[in-house]
Amino acid sequence: MTPRNPVRRRLLALAATAALALTAAAPAHAQAPWPSQPVKILVGFPGGSTPDISARALADALAKAWGQPVVVENRPGAGGNLAADAVAKATDGHTLGVVINGNLTTAKQLNPRLPYDPAKDFAVVSLLATAPLVLVTPAEQPQGAAWLAAARAAGDKWSYGSVGIGSVGHLGGELVNGAVGASAVHVPYNGNPAVLTALLGGQIQMALVPPGLALPQVKAGKLHAIGVTGPKSELAPGVPALADLGVRMPALEVWNALVAPAGLPRAALERLARDVPAVMKEAETRQRFVAGGWEPVGSDAAAAAARVQAEARTLGEIITRRGIKLE
Repeated sequence: MTPRNPVRRRLLALAATAALALTAAAPAHAQAPWPSQPVKILVGFPGGSTPDISARALADALAKAWGQPVVVENRPGAGGNLAADAVAKATDGHTLGVVINGNLTTAKQLNPRLPYDPAKDFAVVSLLATAPLVLVTPAEQPQGAAWLAAARAAGDKWSYGSVGIGSVGHLGGELVNGAVGASAVHVPYNGNPAVLTALLGGQIQMALVPPGLALPQVKAGKLHAIGVTGPKSELAPGVPALADLGVRMPALEVWNALVAPAGLPRAALERLARDVPAVMKEAETRQRFVAGGWEPVGSDAAAAAARVQAEARTLGEIITRRGIKLE
C-alpha cells in the first residue's frame, strides 16, 4: 500500500534510488582498474646493482603508463632470496619483484628448506633483460694466455667473488676453474658493487660481472677484462670470448625478470602482461637498459617461464656435478 504522506513517499523514493545506485556501483568498484594505489617493486640487491638498474628503469616507465607511483625498495641479502620471499608472501595486491636467475632457477635446488617455492609462489611476468658475464681481474694481473697460466699456478691462493652461493657468477666461476685448471676459492658478497670493491681492493683476484658494472672500471684502467662467457657481445666491445682463449665452458648469461605473487588477481596479471612488454619497447626505456649494460628483452610470460625451466635444468646439472651446497 502506497503511503499517503507525500514527504514519506519522497524519502522512500530517495532511499530506493540510493539502494539501486549502491547495487550498481558494487560491481564497478570490484572491477576498478589496477593499479589502484602505488606499486612497490622489491629488489634483493643494493642500489646501483644490476637488478636495481633494471628495476628503476622499468618502474619509471610503468609509472608513466599507469599514472601511479611505482617505488623501488632494496632489500639485499641471501643472494636476493630475502626480497623474493617477501614478494612471494605479499598480499596487498600491489607488490612485485625484480629477481635474478638464481632466485627462480637454483635457489630451491641449493636449499630445499627455502621459505618460498619458485615454481608455485610466483607468476613470472616477463624476462626483462639479459647480459653476458665479463671475467675481470685486477689491473696488475697479466692478460690473455698469461693470465690462464697464472690462474693455474695460483691454485687455491686465488679467490673469486659473486653475489651469492648458487648465483650465475658462482656457478660460472666454478666452470672457469674447471676449464682453466684453476682452484680459486669462492667468496660470496651481497651484490656486484661489493664484488668490484673487493676486486679493486685486492681481496679477490677474479670475478664474473655484468658489462654495465665491469666496463667502466676496465676503461678507467683499474681492472682487466679477460673475456666474456659466450660469444663476443656488443655490450662488451673489444672484449674477446673466453672460448677464443681456449676456455671451453657452457655459455652463461645473467638476466633478471619481473615476478608477481602467484595470488595476484587476474586483472592485475593481465594488465602487467599487456603493459610490461609495451614499455620495454619504448626507446627511452631500452636506452636506459642498454646504458646499464643490459640487452632489453621484455618477453611475454610464456617465454619467461620457458627460459626459467630450461636454465633450471642446465644449472642444476652444474650444481650436482660440482657438489655445490648452501653452507
